[in-house]
Amino acid sequence: MRLHILGICGTFMAGIAALAREAGHTVTGSDANAWPPMSTQLERLGIAVLPGYDPAHLEPAPDVVVVGNVVVRGNPAIEHVLNAGLPYVSGPEWLAAHVLQGRHVLAVAGTHGKTTTTSLLAWLLQHAGLEPGFLVGGVPLNFGVSARLGRGRHFVIEADEYDTAFFDKRSKFLHYRPRTAILNNLEYDHADIFPDLAAIERQFHHLVRTVPGQGLLVVNGADANLARVLEMGCWSGVEYFDDPRGWTAQRREGGFEVALRGAVQGEVRTALAGAHNRSNALAAIAAAAHAGVSAAASLHGLASFRGVRRRLELRGSVRGVEVYDDFAHHPTAIAATIAALQEQSDSGRILAVLEPRSNTMRLGSHGDTLATSLERAALSFVYARPDLKWDAAQALASLGDRVRVHAQLDALVTDVAATARPGDRLLVMSNGDFGGVHQKLLDALAAG
Repeated sequence: MRLHILGICGTFMAGIAALAREAGHTVTGSDANAWPPMSTQLERLGIAVLPGYDPAHLEPAPDVVVVGNVVVRGNPAIEHVLNAGLPYVSGPEWLAAHVLQGRHVLAVAGTHGKTTTTSLLAWLLQHAGLEPGFLVGGVPLNFGVSARLGRGRHFVIEADEYDTAFFDKRSKFLHYRPRTAILNNLEYDHADIFPDLAAIERQFHHLVRTVPGQGLLVVNGADANLARVLEMGCWSGVEYFDDPRGWTAQRREGGFEVALRGAVQGEVRTALAGAHNRSNALAAIAAAAHAGVSAAASLHGLASFRGVRRRLELRGSVRGVEVYDDFAHHPTAIAATIAALQEQSDSGRILAVLEPRSNTMRLGSHGDTLATSLERAALSFVYARPDLKWDAAQALASLGDRVRVHAQLDALVTDVAATARPGDRLLVMSNGDFGGVHQKLLDALAAG
């Protein structure tokens, strides 16, 4: 079968492309933008990516067009698909029909931590010899790819609550029909498609409705919003984490200790830092247990987990200044990431370099909490993109002289490089490529 994927460079759709290619299909795709790590993954797989959305990309007609949720009505390629009557499906729909059928699906949902938790869970199953398939919204360093079919019966998937496609406004995760579902946490996000928190809670409850009675929900017991979701109805088993009713973690030097309902299961030494990563690990251990992996085996596997690209990833060090890259783009994730970097070492300053790029950030829905999320950084440098719908300088005024807002990216780079001193850690946060700012900062520091 020949597939053409519209929006192929998104993290999810690039994973679909990898799975389709591995299954023996011929795959091409189109996208308006491409940046690592997905662009490099597609190149390595030999999948042609055509720039833009020219209808000519669809000639001769493929057997099916797989439509990413970045594609909207008015897009010339999708208008051609509709006018020509070409067969089309969404990415989640294709995945459910061609990959997930007959498999034990383990889905990882939540506002934060999905990529790390999915990667962790896939690695724990792999380490236990189960050879799972997976699709992650990032690149786990233990695997080097964001998706694979796997030879085992388990399939681990990052379960996003964002909408499916222009013709299907349900959350993507409703297509996956998991037997094991992690509910990591729940906050307001995606202001471009959800009017309020209650609307997101309703979508999460729709996911709960799809889990069979013999399935398992792995739930953050400390999250009041998830408690409300379960109060709407629950028909499956429930295992809690971050809760004395279930799995808990206690920080130890170089790692943490894990307990189940108060009974210590063991201790692990790991490079994963931060309370949020301990929560991610507990969720993955609990879900792996439902797949038959013992706590002892999971703790052993966790010690060799190498992390995920763009999750506190060290991009380079110049003249004693380290540059880190992270995907954080929500105030809660920003605060957690800064805290995790502090936990790694309390020496040296943390200089936060932030691009408010997500749809929710650009609309200003988190403007009132952003300043608080940056409190623990010594200094913050914020790129006021031209498409921001709010005044970044005004919203961050409470930080005083500890924040600098720049409307020009080059000016931001110059300012950060001039301010940084040996021992500093530059924490760059964005859910996009941030104009290649990581390398620009390294170059500017080297030229210093």
